Parts: sequence; C-alpha cells; structure tokens
Amino acid sequence: MSERIAVVIAGFVLDMIFGDPHWLYHPVRAIGKCIEVCERVFVKLLNISEEREKDVLKKRIAGTLIVIAVLLFSVGVPFIILYAAGRINFYLKTAIECIMCYQLLAAKSLKNESMKVYYALEKGDIEGARQAVSMIVGRDTKSLDEEGITKAAVETVAENTSDGVIAPLLFIMCFGVLGGFFYKAVNTMDSMIGYRNDKYCYLGTAAARLDDIVNFIPARISAVFMIVSAFILRLDYKNALRIFKRDRYKHKSPNSAQTEAVCAGALNVELAGNAYYFGKLYVKPVIGDRGRKIEVFDIVRANRLMYCTAFVTVAVGAAVLLI
Repeated sequence: MSERIAVVIAGFVLDMIFGDPHWLYHPVRAIGKCIEVCERVFVKLLNISEEREKDVLKKRIAGTLIVIAVLLFSVGVPFIILYAAGRINFYLKTAIECIMCYQLLAAKSLKNESMKVYYALEKGDIEGARQAVSMIVGRDTKSLDEEGITKAAVETVAENTSDGVIAPLLFIMCFGVLGGFFYKAVNTMDSMIGYRNDKYCYLGTAAARLDDIVNFIPARISAVFMIVSAFILRLDYKNALRIFKRDRYKHKSPNSAQTEAVCAGALNVELAGNAYYFGKLYVKPVIGDRGRKIEVFDIVRANRLMYCTAFVTVAVGAAVLLI
C-alpha cells in the first residue's frame, strides 16, 4: 500500500508540474485510436446500416464488442509493460507506474485550457475566448457572449474535476495503475461514442451505460470532497451543500451535475441552462441560484476548487490506504 501511495503522490506532483506536453505521446491517444479501429472493424464485420432505426440489435452487439476489445487493449498493454519491467527491476516498474499515473491525470491540462479562456476574456478578446472555450466544450460557441463563455469554462472545470482528476485518482488508489487505465478507457469511449445522436444512439449504448456505472461513486465522492474544499477555501460551503442536495440530478447523466451543483453553490452563481449543439437548441435546466452575475474570475475560483478537491482526495486516500 505504501508503494501505491508513493505512485499516486508522484504522479499527482508530476501532473502539477508538467501537465500534458504536446511532444509526449499520450496513452489516451492510443486508446482513442483503438476505439476508432474497433468501431470500423465491428461495423463492417456485422454489416451495420447507417440509418438510425436499422440493425438495432447488431449495433448493440457491436457496441458491446467495442467495449470489451478496448478494455482488453487498454488494460492488457500496460499490464504487459509493467510485468516486463517488474521482471527486470522493481524500481524500474515503480518508475513506470509513476509516469503512467501522471499521464492518467488531467488537472494541469484542465487548468491550462480553461485559463486560456480567462486570459482571452481579460484582454477583451471575445473571438479568442470563443475559440479557446470551443476546445474544451461540446456546445456551439460562436454566438456566446462573455457571460456564456465564462459559464461554459466554469462548468467544464466543475464537471471534469470528477472525470479528469478525482475519478482516476480513486481508481488508481483502489485498484492500482491498471484500474486507472480501465477507468480512462471507459471514460474515453463515452466521450467518443457515448452519444444519443443517429450514429451512436445504439452503437454507443454499452459505453455510455458503463461510464454511468463506473462514475456513480466517484462523482459523489468528488462532490463531497469539493464541499470540504469550499470550506477550506472560504467559499460558500453551506450554499454548496444546499445546491448539491437540490440540483445534483438536473442532468440527463446521473453523475455530471454532482460536482457542477457544488461549484455553482460554492460560487453562488447559476450554471448550465439552454445550449446549442450542432446548431440545435437543447432545453436544459439551470443549476444553482443567480446570487450574483458570473464573472471572469470565477474561472480562477473553479480551478482553485478543483485543485483543492484533488489535494483532499490524495490526502484522504493516502490516510485510508495507510490505515
């Protein structure tokens, strides 16, 4: 257990320092490539129609096969690497585990990308801010004003605090680095094929359902630790708890609004609401109360909340592992 704690702390520190440098090949890219290849192979193998309501059973079968194949690849490859390294030298294996843990976390990357939005808005560069926020959200950004851009950035940091930081940490602490790769594979599949559009409505069902399952507990732990972090940072933790209780299910996903509700309450702002995706308006409930108008600096506050939540997670996780 002490080895796992050391790996988690080392990986977290490396992520804080280096983030995701573009020159370094990232394992998630390999997982993404595997998903693309598996999708092409199984769709072609089962001769699946592109029409939404045709070959529904075949699409569900193909989706399940994609999930199985991607998980085998995503966990099998690092298992082989670690097994081989362990046969050579214990310290080599541990060093590789630390690097793998570092690459599974996305705290600094999330901060850097959202802060690009902040700096653009601070300079009054609305077009630059729209471009920057379009890189981290799925909605249409071309018509967003300053408030809409800021909300989108804050929401992304809040939601991805769980998906990109806390959930991987929890899986690594509970199941080791291979558990982290399992989680990352599930999360990547959901982000690539877990949609409800015509193409993936049935093909991506297995990936979306599995993502809901594996994130169910981490999302709620993330929300609780975020409330604790709001207290530490002297934000409105009481309101964070109130909004969490009231608004945590105001999303089609059972998990996505958990940390978003806490963030909205802690900052005393209103998040979510209607948004355009691919030119189509989607009516969505708001999360939080409009205690005040959201401001650009809330992006910084959301990042502080994300980092503090990560520190709390590492501290509590290390304590539990030691006990």
